[in-house]
Order: sequence, then C-alpha cells, then structure tokens
Amino acid sequence: MDSAAKDKVQPTLLPGSSCPGPEWAEQERAEQLARGAALKWASGIFYRPEQLARLAQYRSREVQRNYSLEARIKSVVQSYLEGVQTGVWQLARALEAVQGTRGALSQAHHLLRGLSQTSQTLEPLRERVAQHKQLQVLTRLLPRLQAVPAAVAHTQTLIGAQRFLEAYVSLRELEQLQEETWTPLGGQELPIFQGLGLLAEALGQAVEAAAGAAGRLAREDPALLVAAVRVAEVETERTTLGQAPRDWRQRCLRALQEGLERAHFASPVLPEPGALARWLEALQVALPAELAKAEALVAPCCPPNYHVVRLWAHTLHSGLRRRVQQLLSGPELGAADTFALLHWTLHVYMGKEMMGNLELGPEADVSQLEPLLTSENIEQLEAAFVAQVQLSVAQWLKKALDGEVAEWSREQEPNTDPSGFYHSPMPAIVLQILAENIRVASLIGDSLHGRVHDMALSELGAFLRRFAKWGLFTVSSPVPRRPKGSECLGHTCGEGFLVLGQEFWGCSCGGCQSDSKPRSAPPSTRCSFSDALIRFSRDHLRGEAMAPHYVPYLLAAFNHQSALRSSVSVLLPDGEASGFLTPVEAALDDVQRRVCRLVLEALQVELQPLFAALPSRRWLLSSELLDSVCEQTSHFCQDFWRVRKPAVQLLLAEAERTVVLQYLRSLMQGRLVCRGVEERTQAAERLRQDAAQLKELFLGLGLEESAHCAPVLLALRELLNLHDPTLLGLEVAGLRQQFPDVSEDHVSALLDLRGDVSREHRQAALSSLQAGPPPSPSTGRRALFSLVPTPTPSLSSCLPSGPCS
Repeated sequence: MDSAAKDKVQPTLLPGSSCPGPEWAEQERAEQLARGAALKWASGIFYRPEQLARLAQYRSREVQRNYSLEARIKSVVQSYLEGVQTGVWQLARALEAVQGTRGALSQAHHLLRGLSQTSQTLEPLRERVAQHKQLQVLTRLLPRLQAVPAAVAHTQTLIGAQRFLEAYVSLRELEQLQEETWTPLGGQELPIFQGLGLLAEALGQAVEAAAGAAGRLAREDPALLVAAVRVAEVETERTTLGQAPRDWRQRCLRALQEGLERAHFASPVLPEPGALARWLEALQVALPAELAKAEALVAPCCPPNYHVVRLWAHTLHSGLRRRVQQLLSGPELGAADTFALLHWTLHVYMGKEMMGNLELGPEADVSQLEPLLTSENIEQLEAAFVAQVQLSVAQWLKKALDGEVAEWSREQEPNTDPSGFYHSPMPAIVLQILAENIRVASLIGDSLHGRVHDMALSELGAFLRRFAKWGLFTVSSPVPRRPKGSECLGHTCGEGFLVLGQEFWGCSCGGCQSDSKPRSAPPSTRCSFSDALIRFSRDHLRGEAMAPHYVPYLLAAFNHQSALRSSVSVLLPDGEASGFLTPVEAALDDVQRRVCRLVLEALQVELQPLFAALPSRRWLLSSELLDSVCEQTSHFCQDFWRVRKPAVQLLLAEAERTVVLQYLRSLMQGRLVCRGVEERTQAAERLRQDAAQLKELFLGLGLEESAHCAPVLLALRELLNLHDPTLLGLEVAGLRQQFPDVSEDHVSALLDLRGDVSREHRQAALSSLQAGPPPSPSTGRRALFSLVPTPTPSLSSCLPSGPCS
C-alpha cells in the first residue's frame, strides 16, 4: 500500500486527542523496563569473558527478532484500520436509509390525517345504517314481538296449572326471542321482555315447591314430579345470554331436603315430659317407611346422580340429630325419657329395624352418618339418669321401709312362710327394685350398667345403716305416669315396684312411669333400717309406743337380714368377684349385730327383776329363783325357732351368754356371804344344779352344746367347794387358765362369797392369779368376766360385746 492510500485509510483524530508517541508516559516507562531487562539479560550472558566471542551471534539473532515483531505489529494495525474503514462505510449507508424512512413516515402521517377527517364525515351515515339494520330486524320479528305479552300470560297460566314442561317450552321460546333481539339492538332490552326474569323465577319456585312435596307427589302424581325434575335438570345445563347461570338442580335438591325435614321435624315444640318414648316410637315407624318410599317411589322419578336414598337417609339423620341436640339443650329430661333416648339412639336407631336394615342396600351409605349422641352427650345423660334413678330408688326404699315399720305396731304377729319362719316381702322388694334397675341399665351399655350397679350397692348400704350424706347425687325432675293397667311394650302392667326411678306396675320395662314428681328429701328424713330398729326399740322400752309383738318383729328383722344376705348376689355383675359386695355384707353384719343386741336388751329387761334376789338364802335352799329364770327365758325364746339358720344358733348362743352374764353379775354383787361349810356346800351345789338346769334349758331350745357358757358356773363351784383355803391359789390359777379375762376384783368377790378366807389366804390367792402360768391361747373361750363389772354394774355394762354388740 502506498503512502497516499495509507493516509486515506488513516482515521482522523478528533480535536484535543493526543497521538501515541514516545512522549506517552506509559510508552516511555515500557522502553525503560525493556532496556533494563535487556541490560540485565546481557550482563548475565556476557558476564564471563568466554561469552564475548559470541556477541555478534547474539546481535544478529536480536535484530531478526525485532524485524519479525515489527512485521507482526504492522499486520495487526493494517487489519484494524481496514475494519474501521468498513464500519465507517456501513454507518454512512445506514444513515442514508434512516433519513429515507423518516421522510416516508412523514408522508404517511399526512395521508392518515386526511383519512380521519374523511371518516368523521361518514359517521352519520354509519349510524343510519345501524338504525336501518335494527329496524329491519324488528320489522322481521314484529309479529312475534307483538305476541310476547300473550305468551307471557299463557306461560303464567301454565305455571299455575303445574304444566311445567309446556311452561318451560314457552319460557324458552320467549328467552330465545329475547336473545335474537339482543345482538341487533346492541345489548339493549326491549320493554316487553322486562317481566321475563320474574316469569322464570316463578317457574323456578313452582319447580322447587313440587320438589319439596316429592314424597306426596311420588305417590299421588309422579308425572308432575318427573316434569319438575326434568325442567330443573335441563335448565341447569343451559346458560342465558347476559344472565348468571340458573342452578335449578341445587334448588331442587335443597327443596327435597327442606320438604323432608319439614314433614318430620318442622314443629318447634319439643316432646312433653314422658312423651319422648312415644315420639321415638313414631319415628321408628316413620323413618324406615320414608326411606322405603324414597327407594320405591321417589328414586325412579329422579336422575341417578341425585342419589335419592342417600339424600333421604342423610337428611333425616341430620334433622333428627338437630332435634336431639335441642332436646339436650332444653329442660332436663326425666329418668324414663333419658332411658328411652339412650336406648333408642344407641341400639334401635342403627339397628336392623331402622338405619341398619339390610333392605336399604349400599345406596343409603349409613356408615358415613355421624352419631346422634356424642360421647359428651352420653356422659351427660348417663350421669343425669343415675342421679334421678338414685333419688327415686331412695324414695321407694324409704316407702318400703315405712310400710315395714308400720307393720311392727300391728296386733298380729309377723307373717310366716310355709316353713313357719317369720317372713316379710320387704327384702324381696328391696332387692327386686335394685336388681331391676341394674338389669334395665344393662340394656344401655356397660358404662351405665356399672354406674347403676355402684349406685344400687350404695343405696342398699344407705338403706341398711345410716350414712352421713343424703345420697351420692342430687337431682329432681318431673316424671309422668303410664296409667295402671295400660299396654306397655306389648303387655299389660300390673302392681309392682320402682325401676328407672319410676313406679313400675308388675313389669321391668322403661315405659311404666309414676305420676308423682321425685322430690329430694332433706337429710333428716333419710332413715335407714338400722335407725328404724333403734327408734322402734327406744319407743317400746320407754313406753311411748308399746308394740304388742315387739320381740317377734325383731326376730323377723333377723330373717330380713338373712334373706338379704342370701339373695344379695343377684346384684353382683356377671364375672365380677364377690369383693364388690363387701360393703353391703359389712352393713348386713352391722344390722345383724344391732337386731341381736336389741333382742338381748329385751331379754335382759325381763330377767333383771328375777336376778335381783340372787344370791340369797332363798336361792341356797331352793331352785325356785332359777326355775323362774328358766321359765321366763324359755318363754322369751319360744319363737326363736322361727328364725332361719344359722342366725337362730347365734341368737340362742347370745341369749344363753346373756343369762350367764346376768347370773355372774348378780353373783359378784356381794349380797350373800356364806356363814359356814354347810352354806358353802349348798352354794356350790346350787351352782352345779343351776349350770345343769341352764344347759338342759338351752339344749332343749336347740343350742349346740359347744356354744354353751354355763360351764363357767362349774368352775366357780370348784372354788366355793374347796375345803382347804391354802389351796385357793391353785384353784384361782386354774380358773385363770380357763377364763383369762377374770380379774382380781372378780376373785375377791368370789372369796367374799366363801366367807372364810383370811387376809393372808386372800393375798396368796390373788398373788397366784398374777404369778401363775399364762393362759393357753387355744382355750377358744369368749370373754365373760371382762363384761361383769364389780361391785355395782349398770344395765348397759352387762350387755355382751360379742357378735351382737
């Protein structure tokens, strides 16, 4: 390339720019670094003298390298300059194209402005054309438009006549005509179509009303129901121009549900107290019949996607569930209503007679139904039920006790059974009341069964002996009555007792009810069987209310205890250990001890005047005193045979022990002191004869010989019959071996009776009582001397403290 060409392609520098040259600071610094590097390299190479010979060779190589580098630099610069030249040329061509385009756009803008002005002059013409088209359409539709008012009136007539299909066809024609005028009129609505929406709503309401009466129409006029459902289905699938979709299918389904609930649960009035069972019985008949009608009549009139049987089942269940919750939130239910509700909801409703009926099939889908009663509802009902039943049971037990107490003042002796034992229906009534309530509660479930069982045991314990509190629960609610002799669950009720807190007339169902309101009694009115016995005895002994047959009725109470003990196992749940009855058995033991003590008190009152003359000179010389005692005792115990075994043995043993204790008490009073050997011999002989007479008496009454206490008199006889006072210590030690509870006071009283014991002999005898060997633990004798006070006991201190104390 020549110099002229080079100048031509050389880029023109802008003013103020600097040309690269040696005066550049960076170039100058680079040359200095290059020179320094060359000097360093040369000094390293030519440091040794022998290297100087090769200097020319090194110079020639570096010159060649410099030429090569300069050539490469020139080539790169040339290429760069050529590229710049090409770019400058392309930019010049682009500038020319842009300027041409700008000119063309300016010309187009002027042309468009002219067209806009021209179109504004055509706007009136365009409006005229649109009006012409609307008039053309209206002219074509004018005959049909003129018939619209008549068609609307005709459609209303068809709706009133429940001719739904014809009414729907007419409505569709009117709406189609409206749509045909909609677009040509630019979305404007003609005045003649303003009532069309109300007409469609009237048809929808008529269809909805027909669906609400589906149960009746399916039986009386199924064609009308089918027509209503068809109209709802067709309309659901169609959308009208400019209006929201009409979901008549949902309206129809909602009407079906509302009509069904209205037919069975429309009344806001809850069942009256006592009428809940009848209401549930009516539902038990009506709901299965409604489901059967839905499956046989309504379902064929509806599309399959309606799932009519499932809709019926779920709607009825929902309505019933709401009504049950209203019952629970209202006034507290009575015991019979609570039982009826629990039994019906837990066992009848989902049973084979109702929702669990196999004939319903899987269409009903009852497995997805929520429980009518939640666990909290069941807990609440069970607690209220047990409280009401306990309150009523307590009242009826008190009524039974009052009837029994009234019998105690009769002029006649207690009634007897065929075996001759004293008998009263009270134990059977008590157990039957409790057992029936437990049995009926078991019809509900294990939870209520356990609660009522615990309540029954608690009430039986409270009935037998006094408790500190008036029951475990406190609740009161009115309970209506089923009239005596009325039909109750398929049988006629007769006289009976209490179950479920109600008066039962000879049946164990939950339907018989008392006409009285259970009322909570104050604590002061709650009286146990034991309390009644104590009051009966107190009034008799004080003379306030003398009972003609006091002892026989106490003996009858003994049989009550025996009857309860032998039959209380009926209250024991199946499979449970007998330990559940331990509190009741303890209460029965308390009653037995109380009755036994009252009987012995009566015996002691009769014998006390006879023992007042013992011991005495008259007693030494004759058996007349003990004859009177035996005669009185025999007369007193003559009715003991009317007590059932083993209680009769207990009574006889305690009666014999009471006589012996009274004998010992009199003997220890110090009324007699023997004046010589002859009187001591007479006293010893009298003790022997008295012991034999008492033994004969009680053996004749039926007491087993092993239970006798009279042999203690023979041991005392040996102490009186001893002729050598120096041997009294041995006799006293022997007495202590037989009767460990004998004390120094008792021994002193016996020594005083002898009348010949000196102070030294007395001291020796009493010392032997303490120094002698301890009594053998295998003697097995019951306490006697510890119950005989000295010198002057009171009446109450002479009572035994054994099983009857």
